[in-house]
This record gives sequence, structure tokens and C-alpha cells, in this order.
Amino acid sequence: MNAYIFPGQGAQFTGMGLDLYENSSEAQELFEKANKILDFNITDIMFEGTAEALKETKVTQPAIFLHSVILAKSLGDSFKPEMVAGHSLGEFSALVASGALTFEDGLRLVSKRALAMQKACEMQPSTMAAVLGLEDKVVEDICAQTKGIVVAANYNCPGQLVISGEIEAVNRACEALKEAGARRALVLPVGGAFHSPMMEPAREELAAAIENTVFSKPNCPIYQNVTASAVIDEAEIKRNLISQLTAPVRWTQSVQQMIADGASLFTEVGPGKVLQGLVKKIDREAQVAGASFEKQA
Repeated sequence: MNAYIFPGQGAQFTGMGLDLYENSSEAQELFEKANKILDFNITDIMFEGTAEALKETKVTQPAIFLHSVILAKSLGDSFKPEMVAGHSLGEFSALVASGALTFEDGLRLVSKRALAMQKACEMQPSTMAAVLGLEDKVVEDICAQTKGIVVAANYNCPGQLVISGEIEAVNRACEALKEAGARRALVLPVGGAFHSPMMEPAREELAAAIENTVFSKPNCPIYQNVTASAVIDEAEIKRNLISQLTAPVRWTQSVQQMIADGASLFTEVGPGKVLQGLVKKIDREAQVAGASFEKQA
């Protein structure tokens, strides 16, 4: 079965999407529509902006979403997903690609999500850290024993977790994790504690927007971050999407479940190759590929 996977924040690069814009009239139309919806020229930043400008949360999230969704639409008839999943922000790209959300509604929600997350980050300083070389259970136990707010946030692949929370709590947890034998416990250069209780104000803000958006039944199951299981019911999709900001990204478990359900090829749609690498670390036998579009004549 063909599984299509969509990357999250961190996959951006300068010049992203320019080849799509220059070689597809449909892509051009969608990019121009995005500029109008966002009320600023995101294409200028994507195509010609600096890495620094692209790092701004209000730019990064819509930029990655646009690259992924427009690339999926540019694949034409060859795009036939039998299951989809997205890493964090990528879940919104997956929902548009599978027909559960319109392009316009997906972009509006992603923009609201980015701004709400930015606001939550500014309310209380917080951070994340990558932990390598420990069992999930060990990381979870140390987070639970650490004073302050710190939780497992991203289950990326076996032996690679990201923790998230208050700055002091994350620093304390990193020390304890190193003592427990972590190969690395490294604070990441991020704006805040995504996928942790620190995102509660953003979750509340986004919940209202999601509730007021019409979702359709997707044309294939989506494996959502919160449950790591196949979902096609619109109400359930909404509930999981609302929970996503404060709950962990269960990427390892999602990929394992997709393989158990028959996924034979994972195609990453969007900037970078991060997810292809993670899938190979989760299951060495898995087949992976990156999506590439056919130029219009």
C-alpha cells in the first residue's frame, strides 16, 4: 500500500517552492491565493528570503504546508494515497492532501496555529531538547520525576525522543538523562515547548477555529499523531487535531501501525528528507521515496 507522509517544522529551506511556481500554472495560482489569504507575500520569503526570515513561526508553518500541499497537487494522477500521516504541522498537509480539508481552510488553520503557538511561547519562556540513545520508558520516567513541567513530546524513532517544557525543568531533565546513559541530551534552538502543557493557551485558541471549520471524510485513513491509529471519522479527526498541540507526536508508533496495516512504500511530500530517514530507523526494511513533480509542457 502507498503511504504518503508530510514533514513538520524544521524542514524549510531558502528558495523552497520556486521550482513549483515556475513550472506549474496550478501551483502559481495556489501560491497567489495563499498570499491573499495570509495578507502578506509569503512567496517572496519562500523564494528569495533569508534562512532567518523563514524561521519565523508565522512564516515557517504556512511555508512548509504550502510546499507540501502544492507539491501533492502537482503530482496529478500519480498521487493515489492509500494512507497518509504528517509529523506535527504535517498533519494539516496530510488532511488537505486526503480531501478532509480544503486548501483554503487548511492554510487558515495553519496560520492561526502558528500565531497561537507564537503567542503561547511569548507568554512563558520554554524550550525543547533532543534525547538520543535511551529507551522511551526511561525518558518518560525521568521527565515524570523532574521538578517542573517537562514531558516527552516527539517520539521520532527508537532511541530518539524530544522532550518539552519549562526551561529549568528541561535543563534538569537533560542532566538526569545524561546520568542515565543518554548519548546526547541537547537543548534545541526552538521558540518554545511545543506538544506540552505549555501550549494550552494555543490549544484553546486553535480549538475554536477547528470547531468552526468544515471537515469532510478523507478519501483514505489518516494516522494521527495523538492516537497513532487510522482515522476516517470527521469528528474524531477534529478532536485529535485539537489535542495535538499539548499531546506528544507519536511518529514511531504511527509508522509501525501503518506498516502493520500494509504500508509498503512511504513517500515524503514536502521539503527535505527527514521523515524518510526516520521511517528507515523505525523499520530498516521499509521502502521510502521523495515526491517529485512532472514539469508541465
